[in-house]
Amino acid sequence: MNADQARAIADLLTQTIEQESAATRKVIAAIPNGNRDYKPDPKSRTAWDLAVHLAIADMWFADSIASGEFKWTGDPPTPPEMTDPRAVATWHEKNMTQRLTKLRALTPEQLMRPVDAFGMKQPAVMWLMMMNNHQVHHRGQLAAYLRAAGSKVPAIYGASADENLFARSS
Repeated sequence: MNADQARAIADLLTQTIEQESAATRKVIAAIPNGNRDYKPDPKSRTAWDLAVHLAIADMWFADSIASGEFKWTGDPPTPPEMTDPRAVATWHEKNMTQRLTKLRALTPEQLMRPVDAFGMKQPAVMWLMMMNNHQVHHRGQLAAYLRAAGSKVPAIYGASADENLFARSS
């Protein structure tokens, strides 16, 4: 990988993460606060746990990529600002905006440096794909909870049965 390739990959993936994050925040905000402990199975995380994990993990991924080092010390405490699903979405937006600015400022050399994460080594820029995939994975789980938890499912890609972005308003 050369510097131009690293920059192009970083630009594409940070734009993708920015777009996916907007959809993720819609899903998080749609969790009914009165039923945020909903989970479809005893082995599943609650909707609240998924939302908090998703928001915090996105920042952990971004910070790890930017620093060039993945360190896992266990789940961090829930930030005090995360009082309800909408507050989690707001926290995510504020913090993701800051992290994307930092990720976009990385030099090609920083993007190309090898970074080890749990025994897998690849250029730092490539971990942006894992960050995105992790977010999309957990957002999908959470979106599948919403209707059963008593909420509407927002449009993620196109329309949902509850939100049609293509419908004409009269």
